[in-house]
Amino acid sequence: MLLPVFTLKLRHKINPRMVAIGRYDGTHPCLAAATQAGKVFIHNPHTRSQYFNAPRVFQSPLESDVSLLNINQAVSCLTAGVLNPDLGYDALLVGTQTNLLAYDVYNNADFFYREVADGANAIVLGTLGDISSPLAIIGGNCALQGFDHEGNDLFWTVTGDNVHSLALCDFDSDGKKELLVGSEDFDIRVFKEDEIVAEMTETEVDARSDRTGEVIFKDNFSSAVAGVVEGDYRMDGHAQLICCSVDGEIRGYLPGSAEMRGNLMDTSIEQDLIRELSQKKQNLLLELRNYEENAKAELSSSLNEADGQRGIIPANTKLHTALSVNLGNEAQAAHAELCISTSNDTIIRAVLIFAEGIFLGESHVVHPSIHSLSSSIRIPITPPKDVPVDLHLKTFVGYRSSTQFHVFELTRQLPRFSMYALTSPDSASQPLSYVNFTIAERAQRVVIWLNQNFLLPEDTNIQNAPFQVCFTSLRNGSQLYIKIKLSGEITINTDDIDLAGDIIQSMASFFAIEDLQVEADFPVYFEELRKVLVKVDEYHSVHQKLSADMADNSNLIRSLLVRAEDARLMKDMKTMKNRYMELYDLNKDLLNGYKIRCNNHTELLGNLKAVNQAIQRAGRLRVGKPKNQVITACRDAIRSNNINTLFRIMRVGTASS
Repeated sequence: MLLPVFTLKLRHKINPRMVAIGRYDGTHPCLAAATQAGKVFIHNPHTRSQYFNAPRVFQSPLESDVSLLNINQAVSCLTAGVLNPDLGYDALLVGTQTNLLAYDVYNNADFFYREVADGANAIVLGTLGDISSPLAIIGGNCALQGFDHEGNDLFWTVTGDNVHSLALCDFDSDGKKELLVGSEDFDIRVFKEDEIVAEMTETEVDARSDRTGEVIFKDNFSSAVAGVVEGDYRMDGHAQLICCSVDGEIRGYLPGSAEMRGNLMDTSIEQDLIRELSQKKQNLLLELRNYEENAKAELSSSLNEADGQRGIIPANTKLHTALSVNLGNEAQAAHAELCISTSNDTIIRAVLIFAEGIFLGESHVVHPSIHSLSSSIRIPITPPKDVPVDLHLKTFVGYRSSTQFHVFELTRQLPRFSMYALTSPDSASQPLSYVNFTIAERAQRVVIWLNQNFLLPEDTNIQNAPFQVCFTSLRNGSQLYIKIKLSGEITINTDDIDLAGDIIQSMASFFAIEDLQVEADFPVYFEELRKVLVKVDEYHSVHQKLSADMADNSNLIRSLLVRAEDARLMKDMKTMKNRYMELYDLNKDLLNGYKIRCNNHTELLGNLKAVNQAIQRAGRLRVGKPKNQVITACRDAIRSNNINTLFRIMRVGTASS
C-alpha cells in the first residue's frame, strides 16, 4: 500500500521515458526531465536562491526552482548517476540522434560531448562486467557504445536491431553486471561485456503481486505517465516513489505505516482466503455433479445418444500429434503442418493453440464446421523466424451430438528449422555461398541434431559420414546444403547468411562448443555490403559539404544583418530593403539545405544500420572468442576505412594473411 506524500505541478511538459533523479551537487536530489524544443529542465526545490548563469543553462521564466538546459536538438534519452566516482556527485547524461552530452550540472560544465553516428535511443549508466570504471552505455542503430567520464570509447558491439531499452543487472549471479538489451525485433539479449550469453523473444510483460497476482495499488493521473523514479526527494531519510506525467504533474509516494500495512494485509488475506475457498467450492460442486452424471450413465449397458450429449468417451481414448512439412499448392502456400487425431471414432470439436511469436495475439483457435467434423484435424503453422517454439494444445474431444467435451492438454515443440523441407540434392541449384568449419563430433551425433531441429520424414535413413542433406526453404524456395565428412569437417551452403548463423549457433549449443572459428564466403551479400559502404562514404561527404555551406551562410547572414541595420540607421531604406530581400532568399536556401541534410541523415542512418547488422551477422558465424575478435576487428577496419581488410575478416575471421 502506497500513500501520496507530495504533489507538484510544473509548467513544463515532460517527454515520455526521459525522467531521472540525481544528486548533482552530491547532497540535494534534483529531478531532470526532457521537455519541448530540445531542452532539459532541472527541478531543484532545495536551493531556490541558486541561479545559473552559463551558456547552456538559464533560469526558467515560469518557475524559480526550475533551470533549463539548452540541448538545441530533440532529446532521445536521458539518465543521471555517478560517472566519475572521484567527484562524489552525479552527472546528467543526455542523448540525441547525433550526440551524447555528459553534463556537470553543479559546475555548469561539460564532462564530454561526443558525436555518436548510430544515435542514442536508450541510455544506462553503471559498471559492466570486468570494466572497472562506470560507463555511460547508449543503444542506437543496431549498435551499443560505452563511454567513461572522459568520453573514451571503452565498449562497443553490435546487436540485431535498433535498440529501444537498456538495463544493467547481475543476470547469472556471478557478482558482475550484465547488459540487458531490448530491440525492435522483440528480442531481449543479455551481454556479458561484448558476448551474448542469453537471448529470448518477448512480446508482452506483466507485473503483479507475487502472492495473489492482483493489483495492490492504483492511482490515476489526468495525463499519461512519463516516467517513474525513486529517491529521497524530501530529504527526510525515506526514499519516495516519484511518478511524473507528461503534463508536468509530479507525485511522491511512501509505503503505508506498519500498522496500516498490517490491518490492510489482514483484511486482504481474509478476503483472498474467502475468495479462494469459494472458488474451490464451486469447482468441487461442478466436479461432483459431473461424477454423478457419469455414474448414472455407467448403469446403462450401452452408449446411447444421451451419453454422447454428456460427453462420455471411452476411457482408453488417446490423442496423437504429428508434425510434418506440407509443400502447399496453388491455393495454399507451403507450411509446416500439425496433425492431431484420436485413437477411436470420437471427433475433435475444437483446438486451441498457445504459442509465442507465431500467431497474432499468441493464440490460435481451430473450430471446424459441424459438417466437417472428424477424428483428425490438420493445422497449418508458419513461424516467421527460425526459433524453437512450444505449442501448448487444448483439444476438445467428444461425439457429434455432444454438448460437453473432454479437454486434452499437451505440449509439442516445433523444431527450430521446421520451415525447411528435405529434398533431393541437385548440384545445379547448390548455392555458391558457404560456411566451412570442423568439429570433433561423430556423424551419428550430427544426425541426432538434424532430427531434433528439422522435420525429417519418418522413412529418412541417413548413412554414416560422408553424407549430405539438402533442404528447400518453404518461405522463399532457397536451397540449403549440409555436408559432413569423415574428418568432422562440415560445409553449409546457403545464400542466407542469417540462416547460416542460426545453424552454427544451434550446433554450438547442441554440441556445447565454446569456441569455433569458420571460413565463410557470401559473394552476393558481400557485394551488396560493398555498395552500402560506398554509399556511406558518399553520404558522409555530402554531410560535410552541407555543414560547410551552412557555416558559410551563417556568416553571410550576420554580415547582411549588420549591413541592413546600418542602412536603417542611415535611413537608406532602399539599401535596407535590398539587404532584407537577400536575407529572405538566403533563409529559403537554408531551409532547403536543412531538408536535404535531414534526408541525407536518414539515408546515412539506414546504411549504417546495414553495416552494423553485417558485422553482427559475421560475428554470429563464429562462437566464443573468435566471434568477439571478428566484431572488434571489423570495427577497427571500418574506422581505418580499409574495406578489403573488412571483407577478409568476415571471410576468414582475422585481418592477417
